[in-house]
Amino acid sequence: MGSFHIPQSQNPRLYTTERSVLSQRCYGEDGVRIPRATLKEAQTALLEYLHSTRSIQFVDAENMSKNSPHFLRNLLKKVEIVKDVRRSMSRFLRYHPINEFEPFFESLGLKPCEYTPLLPRDLMFLSDDCLLLENYRVLCEFGVERNKIGQIYKKAVQVFQHDSGVLLLKLQAYQKLGLSQSFIAKIIVYSPHVLTGDIDIKFIKVLEMLNGLGFDYAWIKEHLSEKEFYNWSMIFRVLKFFREMGCSSELGGLISQHPRLLFEGSSGRVLSLIAFLLKFGLRMDRISSMFLQFPEIQVSHFASNIIRFFLFFQEIEMEVDEIGKIVCSYPILLGSCTLKKTSSLLHDLNVGKKRLCKYIQENPQELSKWGMGTRVRPLPVSGEGVESQKLKTKFFLDLGYRENPNMLKKAFKVFRGRGGELQERFDTIVNAGLDQEDVSKMVRVSPQILNQSKALIQSKIDILVNELGFPLSSLILFPSYLSYTTQRVRLRLAMYNWLKDQGKAKPDLALSTIISWSDKIFLSQCVNNHPSGPQVWEDLKAEFTRDK
Repeated sequence: MGSFHIPQSQNPRLYTTERSVLSQRCYGEDGVRIPRATLKEAQTALLEYLHSTRSIQFVDAENMSKNSPHFLRNLLKKVEIVKDVRRSMSRFLRYHPINEFEPFFESLGLKPCEYTPLLPRDLMFLSDDCLLLENYRVLCEFGVERNKIGQIYKKAVQVFQHDSGVLLLKLQAYQKLGLSQSFIAKIIVYSPHVLTGDIDIKFIKVLEMLNGLGFDYAWIKEHLSEKEFYNWSMIFRVLKFFREMGCSSELGGLISQHPRLLFEGSSGRVLSLIAFLLKFGLRMDRISSMFLQFPEIQVSHFASNIIRFFLFFQEIEMEVDEIGKIVCSYPILLGSCTLKKTSSLLHDLNVGKKRLCKYIQENPQELSKWGMGTRVRPLPVSGEGVESQKLKTKFFLDLGYRENPNMLKKAFKVFRGRGGELQERFDTIVNAGLDQEDVSKMVRVSPQILNQSKALIQSKIDILVNELGFPLSSLILFPSYLSYTTQRVRLRLAMYNWLKDQGKAKPDLALSTIISWSDKIFLSQCVNNHPSGPQVWEDLKAEFTRDK
């Protein structure tokens, strides 16, 4: 290659008009300013080392030295500067060879966090990977911007593993199909996988279909992004699907208005959305109409909003048929609104699940008013609501809140459910065999125990008495038991009984203590008392999770 010498000067000139990335970044990661002259000297020393010592072509060495600021700053930290930065750097590099792949990948536009996982394990010198360098130079000569080549390597390393001459033949094959060199140079940055196998026929078909609809290559380039991964086979399927849906005449206008339908997520999100709607029975012509009215919103966001509504309908226990009717009748409304959380809506609307289901079925357009960031007002009190309030008030007064109006107000906030339901849940505990006065005291101490269905209360009492062997009177001392999940109760008691059998737990530990302790305290006070305790605890958790 011959030697290369740069004349000594205070401000050495690098023979290029291209502005250096490094020259624009004079601050280190710690915020300390590195003098521009120091950076220039270090840059020159690295260039001389790469070209003269390591025999890397001048153009490549120059690009590496000028466009690897992070690498160069880290290198400067290791060098003991004695008066002259350039000489100190040169002396250091003479005895401390660098991993050349680091400045190389950084000069290709990759950040350290991006290229670190890509570094070859057993190589330090670029000359050890001849195919990488050859294919890199083919791309450069073809017109691909150097600082974009890193994205190609990151997405499709196979491009740089082609045997000598193969990559150029692939590029020329696309040119023979009528694609311009500048267009190919851009496309392979966005979609480098078109160079990993044979000619991507689906890619060519997509271009032909888009050209037929009046979209030129400039429009296609404009709507592609380096951040996306493009599956041309999937995009072709979506175009074909739109045609089969009967959108042929409007397809050009649809794509022009909403190009993200094609290019966002390689159209996979569009196909997923279509499949979701078809499952609810939405007809093809309605889906076609929906896309023609599609709002200015990302497809992924639109689909996420619909799924959010679907989960909301499930949480308020709406019938499946009713969910299907709303999804099929109002897909645009559901997809355009990001719904608030179910718990927030139940609180803001001041309504129970049954009434909310009925209200939505009668007033589906109101759903658009319950999005994130909107103020949701309580629903007007219905005739049924007035009757429920009367029953609720009577229940509270019978429970002993008669003498204290403030306690009565708090009770209305704590207890969820209709008046008749609260009385029914109360009677369920009494009918299990407890005295009514005892149950009244239990509810005053732990009012949340009535915020559960009658069936769930019966199930928890049955588990306590018949499965775990505790007397029913345990509820009087520990009414909050009914608030805990059955999984937590079973897990805690299974662990406690195992420790008791091993002689590592107090035999008279109260039920309230075993259940109400936080996981952290339970582990420190009980589980860790035995060497095998943590493992047994994890095994039991896995077992109960599986059973659930």
